[in-house]
Amino acid sequence: MKKLFAVLAIFGMISFGLPSILLAQDVDFSSVAAVVESDASGFHQAIKIKFIEGNAAFMSVLTLCLILGLAFCLERVIYMSLADINQDAFLAKIGDTLDSGDVEGAKNIARSTRGPIASIVYQGLLRLDQGPDAVERTIVSYGGVQAGLLEKNLSWITMFITIAPSIGFLGTVIGMVMAFDDIQRAGDMSPTIVAGGMKLALITTVAALIVALILQIVYNYILNKMEAILGKMEDASITFLDQVIKYNVKYKNL
Repeated sequence: MKKLFAVLAIFGMISFGLPSILLAQDVDFSSVAAVVESDASGFHQAIKIKFIEGNAAFMSVLTLCLILGLAFCLERVIYMSLADINQDAFLAKIGDTLDSGDVEGAKNIARSTRGPIASIVYQGLLRLDQGPDAVERTIVSYGGVQAGLLEKNLSWITMFITIAPSIGFLGTVIGMVMAFDDIQRAGDMSPTIVAGGMKLALITTVAALIVALILQIVYNYILNKMEAILGKMEDASITFLDQVIKYNVKYKNL
């Protein structure tokens, strides 16, 4: 009871900031640490036991799918985060620089800014002297290239999302076969005989579904991030074309 009160007291301190109450109750923080450490140790031990019971070969493959899938997810999350910029501020700088007639300054701004929007604008600026039509064709072509870069490695993530349940289903089938083999050898159908095969079937299924769910959640986040960036790229392209047209109207006779 004292340990339970100690754990609740710590959560109270974190959530509500009441250190004076904890001092008044004379909380034994050493006992709290012991409880937490014991729970963590018990959880890890349970995971190890289930890993072995679920067949080390199947569970190792599922673990590898999770690790590789999360590695690709992390790479995409980092890439999307770096690709997302404040397009309004960036395009405002480009517009102001073009209004002053400083094309090289606009190129330097685009070249020193990361992300697909800046890359598209830079490619358009390289063909600014060819007219708005050439700039528009460049934006469309290079926009497709940048969209392809955003979608890079997503197929690997979907592959691991698909493979994990398939491996779990394979483990389920093998577990059922093992259960029927045990029944055939024993000539009896008692729960004790079929428990081993059924446990293998259920553990591999649960592990596979957990892996697939984790990867699917991260994958959906990446898709939402990518769609947002693609939308910004389209808006930025329209705004930049307007800036190009204004530049040509203002300086076409110079």
